Amino acid sequence: MIKKYSVLISLVISVVLIVVAALLYPGGSIVDQNSIGFDWSKNYLSNLFSPKAMNGSENPGRIWAVIGMVFHSVGYGLFFINMSKKISSKIWSAVLQFIGFFNLLLIFLIATPLHDLGTFSIILTLLGLFGITVFVLMSKLHFFKFCCILCLLIYYCFFFFYGFGYTEWSVILQKVYVITSILLVLGLEYFTRYEDFNSIKSVENPS
Repeated sequence: MIKKYSVLISLVISVVLIVVAALLYPGGSIVDQNSIGFDWSKNYLSNLFSPKAMNGSENPGRIWAVIGMVFHSVGYGLFFINMSKKISSKIWSAVLQFIGFFNLLLIFLIATPLHDLGTFSIILTLLGLFGITVFVLMSKLHFFKFCCILCLLIYYCFFFFYGFGYTEWSVILQKVYVITSILLVLGLEYFTRYEDFNSIKSVENPS
């Protein structure tokens, strides 16, 4: 039972701990460094992982944010490993397994001083979701086709606004992407089967 719902359990615990960390966050945001508490529309999630809040106070919520990120990495890692068993392409199955194991090691580093190394897992996660999207688009999973495309579009929009300095929009889109990606991961984990992809011609051997 625990193994079957390990992805769900990991992500639920992750969300709960991140919320706890937000409730304990002293204050300070990109708009007002003297603000009180964590503002979901003005603070990046990365603010929760700093030893000190943006207002200069010690951040007692950091430990809960870090532990939450560990559970997040476990949930996503197990998801990609499980999805690799549903994909008929041997190449993409191996890629998803690699991404899964790599995420288990690296995602939680985003919440540590090794943040720059940990962000590499974001690229791998995006690659994994892109690969899964390709197979979903070739399947009969019409609802998930819409969900996959929407999730990726939100991700790209976040990077667009972040890259061009639209900070307030990127802060909001970060939360939207996290929510949509978690819902997508849970949907693909528990409402797709090997049979949904088994009839798809292999990407590396379409003949």
